[in-house]
Amino acid sequence: MLHYSVLKNEVIDALNINENGIYVDATIGYAGDAKEILKKLKNGYLYGFDQDEEAINYSSLELKKISDNFKLFNTNFVNMKNVFLENNIGLVDGIIFDLGFSSPQIDNAKRGFSFMNDGPLDMRMSNKGKSAKDIIDNYKYEELCEIFYKYGEEKLSKVIAKKIVDERKNINSTMDLVNVIKGAVGANYFYKEHPERKIFQAIRIEVNDELKVLKHVLPDAINLLKKGGRICVITFHSLEDRIVKNIFKKYSEVDEIVKGMVDIPDEYKPLIKIINKKVIVASTKELEENSRSASAKLRIIERI
Repeated sequence: MLHYSVLKNEVIDALNINENGIYVDATIGYAGDAKEILKKLKNGYLYGFDQDEEAINYSSLELKKISDNFKLFNTNFVNMKNVFLENNIGLVDGIIFDLGFSSPQIDNAKRGFSFMNDGPLDMRMSNKGKSAKDIIDNYKYEELCEIFYKYGEEKLSKVIAKKIVDERKNINSTMDLVNVIKGAVGANYFYKEHPERKIFQAIRIEVNDELKVLKHVLPDAINLLKKGGRICVITFHSLEDRIVKNIFKKYSEVDEIVKGMVDIPDEYKPLIKIINKKVIVASTKELEENSRSASAKLRIIERI
């Protein structure tokens, strides 16, 4: 199964892997990064998370070819703290969050993530809970406007939402939705191609609650790191990157309450330091090999 791990070399280098350390791939996908981590471990251990059962099964088989020093959890990374408690996992040396979707997920029309191939209106990472079809069929006009504007940053949210509400009885597949969106925007000057891109992003975020779980898990992840441990986060759109940037900024600065004090109590001191002030992006070579790397941004922090 072909999968290209974005910024893989940069992430592996940034982790400063200790062969006896404990690492977490919070978005294991199809094991691109996980395999590289496991290859570098001697007596260390790798934990992986993914809510996609197909990805977990595939990754398990791939990782077993390298070592048995790993354990995978078929659950959303938002549950990381509880999983650690339930399995007596202590503090770790590094955590990866690759927030992009794996190529096999995007390319599989049956998953409904792609606006390039016809498939069911699904978009669920876990194959559980509400689907894209549920949103198209049941969300009120105002709710659609909100998610399109908030999660898709779509200027024509109202126009597109109204068209979807008017046509929802005839929207049964991804291509049906694409055609309705194109019909709504017409030849509007905002769009050169793929006006559906932002709408698909917005619906996918709503289906999988992506931004809320990211806001929840990052503080937990920081507190699960050993001193000197690192977190690497790869984002693929501005909404994710803004959340990561703001949370890292918050935990890397002295608490406002005690700013200016000579002796700052430990509980008010920064928990992390930011390793790269400027985001790391894909090299020209990587962009030539994989155009999906174009929007990727890597941020790295270290526990202090």
